[in-house]
Amino acid sequence: MRRLVAAALVLAALTAGCGVGAGTGTGGVSLVVTRDFGDARVGGVQAGHVPGSETVMRFLQRSFSVQTRYGGGFVQTINGLSGQYGSGRRIDWFYYVNGIEAEKGAAAFPLHRGDRVWWDRHDWSAAQRVPAVVGSFPEPFLHGREGRRLPTRIDCASAAAAACDVVARRLRAAGVPAAQAALGTTFDPDTLRVVVGPWSAARIDPAARQLEGGPTASGVYGRFEAGGRRLVLLDANGRARRSYGAGAGLVAATRLGDAAPTWVVAGTDAAGTEAAARAFADPSALSGRFAVAAASGGVLPVPVGGSA
Repeated sequence: MRRLVAAALVLAALTAGCGVGAGTGTGGVSLVVTRDFGDARVGGVQAGHVPGSETVMRFLQRSFSVQTRYGGGFVQTINGLSGQYGSGRRIDWFYYVNGIEAEKGAAAFPLHRGDRVWWDRHDWSAAQRVPAVVGSFPEPFLHGREGRRLPTRIDCASAAAAACDVVARRLRAAGVPAAQAALGTTFDPDTLRVVVGPWSAARIDPAARQLEGGPTASGVYGRFEAGGRRLVLLDANGRARRSYGAGAGLVAATRLGDAAPTWVVAGTDAAGTEAAARAFADPSALSGRFAVAAASGGVLPVPVGGSA
């Protein structure tokens, strides 16, 4: 009997060493909860250490009052704020890990070192998906997705050297090495890319070009029109609210299918592209925002003016 017990203990130790079970845990994980596309903060927490078995759902439940549906896999309410349906509106909770919309339930999503988890309650009538957001910068460039750091490349238009330099310096300051390539270089689905240039040039990129289809196609509540010379910002319902000409820029993130996110730093012209690059380089400008526009001498959240 003692031999059987000893053998079982050895097997258990080997199994634990292979990564099955709770493990030793991880750290440097953060959580923020907001509503209305980041317009209002509900709360947040920083964790120096979480158990090895921690999931996004358990991490949320440790710090917030949570009600779920469908067997515990779907979050219905956080701190009394619930999803709502009716009068043409569809409001639910969505979550992002390192700025990337999750593709599986929170109870099945394990946490990794450095992950930044963001829950937001918003109206999704105009866009069923917002596949990527900018408000968790320097993620996903620093820690990648699901524990795997991804290579980063800046795809630069020929007329945007100054803006590309600003983007490259900001990434280096965040500890992210980034290669530079000419815009239009071969697309790699496992590489995080930052497309930089006036929209007339940036639109040749297939991921970036999704912005022209509005939030339904890209998840971004802003688009370029008039051959790229005009930037139109939309509200949470997908309605055009503001329009800008020369000197306007946009910082947004999207995804082409299942590929790694593509960030877009683009403008109506060279000045607008440089304004967008400066917004990219400003941590306070991006923080907690789905996308931002640089216009009229300031930085605006995108979508604009539509609370749920």
